[in-house]
Parts: sequence; structure tokens; C-alpha cells
Amino acid sequence: MKKLINAIDGVEEQMILGLVKSAPKKLRKLECGNVVVRAEKKSGKVALVSGGGSGHEPAHGGFVGKGMLDCAVAGAVFTSPTPDKIFEGIKAVATDAGVLCIVKNYTGDVLNFEMAIDMAGDEDIKVDHVVVNDDVAVKDSLYTTGRRGVAGTVLVHKIAGAKAESGATLEEVKAVAEKVIANVRTMGMAISPCTVPAAGKPGFELAEDEMEIGIGIHGEPGTHREKISSADEIAKTLLDKILADIDYKGREVVVMVNGMGATPLMELCIINNFVQDYLAAAGVKVYDTMVGNYMTSIEMAGFSLTLLRLDDELKELYDAPADTPALKR
Repeated sequence: MKKLINAIDGVEEQMILGLVKSAPKKLRKLECGNVVVRAEKKSGKVALVSGGGSGHEPAHGGFVGKGMLDCAVAGAVFTSPTPDKIFEGIKAVATDAGVLCIVKNYTGDVLNFEMAIDMAGDEDIKVDHVVVNDDVAVKDSLYTTGRRGVAGTVLVHKIAGAKAESGATLEEVKAVAEKVIANVRTMGMAISPCTVPAAGKPGFELAEDEMEIGIGIHGEPGTHREKISSADEIAKTLLDKILADIDYKGREVVVMVNGMGATPLMELCIINNFVQDYLAAAGVKVYDTMVGNYMTSIEMAGFSLTLLRLDDELKELYDAPADTPALKR
């Protein structure tokens, strides 16, 4: 295993410290653990809390800032943060308007966030949550019951964050987050696995001529393995599964071409070139496109495609200002 790290047991904390030091005017780290909050606490508006295992950078700490998250809680690599750390994050950012937790649909994340929410409720903190399940690849996996939450989570952060900044109530922020969840779909693939530092070996193996279709974001294998094909053919496979899930025809969408950590921007742009033409031919109107690393799997080589179906409200909130280390609008 070759990685640019120090001690394996210091990876997560040193990563968080480095992130905060890269944006000291925007971020600070809580003393209780790997919890990142805004440098200036928001007042009188709904606060957003998210998080999950480390290894998905820039998610989730990179999306803390004006117009998006108020707090991101990081667990060990690919491991849910514990309820006590989530609770500390909720307490640190809670306002009279309440807190909304945005949780990816993995069993550990859901259970631990729900426990933290119960703890917050015991202290009379007004808090609610939504669960993101945008992955169309699998219905159930080793990690969760139902569909997994993957890169579409970033769009939930963006749009719910904008709604919160507008001064909306907790109920209104939750409703718009659920609207995004209902209209966003993702599917991914990999041409090489990633290595969790503590494990010291790849999560799965692929031959030189193989690819994995339907991967998650925790180094887990996908739905099936097949011979590698061209970028256009791979993108078509993923898009066809997404387009078959809900009706995008005649609608405006946001497209996210998300790198899994080790995919060059050159290759992501080649993929996007096909995606734009294919969607146009399918009668889907692209309103905006995001190309880059947003929800990664350490150094996995591969990508995911996300489509968000828009209406006027979602479009306005998507366009609203945001100022975070990883996303600015």
C-alpha cells in the first residue's frame, strides 16, 4: 500500500485539520472530534448537519459554508460517525429555527443519526432528518436496506442549504430536501478499486480488462462485472438505467459527472461530451452541468452520473449563492 499519510490512526483527524487550516475564515473544528462547523454560527435560521465516513472528500466537510451545510461530522474511513459526535455537531449549530440532518441511506449512518436526533430531542433541540437514496444500481446491499445514498446528496445539501438561508421554516426546508430526493438519481462504475488505509489492501480486485458496474462509495463491489468498453458505451449504460427510473423527457435537469477520486478531469470531460449529446437526443434539457470530484471513494478510478429533475423552485435554489471550500455559486 502506497499512500501519502503518516500514522494510519491519524488519517481522519489530520485530514480534517488540514481542511480547516485551508479555510480558517470559513471553518472551525470542534474539540470533541472530527466535526467541522462554520466559523461563524448562523443565527435565526435552520441549520443543516450532514456527515458520514471519511474517504468521500470533498464530502462532507468541503460543503460546510454559507448556502450549504452548517456542520459535517466525519467518522473513520467508510465508517459512520458515532451518535455522540453527531450530537455534539447538532448542539454546536442548533438555532431556535431548528436543525435538519441530511443522511445517506446506509444502515450505520441512519441508526447513528437517529440516535443523535433522539439525544438532541431530550435536550429540547428542534431537529428532523431526511434520508437520501439516489442510487439506482441496487435496491438492497450489505450496507443498507433500500437504495444507497451517493453523489446526489451534494445536490440535497445545495438546495436545502439555499432554502435554509432564505429563512424558511424547518418544515419547509425538509420539504424541499425531500423534493430533491424524489427527483435525483445516480449510478456509478469503477475501473479500479480503492484501498482503505486501515485495511491495507484493495476492497476488491479487477483484471486489466474488467470494470465494475453499479459500485457504491465505500469501496464495495457493484452489481456486476464485465469487460471494459469505451467511455461512451459506459456512460450510455449508466444513463439508460437512470432514465428508465423516472421520466426526464421534456424536463430541465442538472447533470453531475462525478469522479470517484482517481479519474482525470480529461476523462470526465470525455464522458460529459457524450452525456450532453445523449440527453439532447433523448429530449432531456440540460440546465446546468457539474464536472469534478464531489463524492469520492478515496482513490477509486471511475465515475458516477447524477441527474436532478428541476422545477422553478429547485432551479432558483440551485442558482442561489453558496460559499464553501468545495462549491461556490
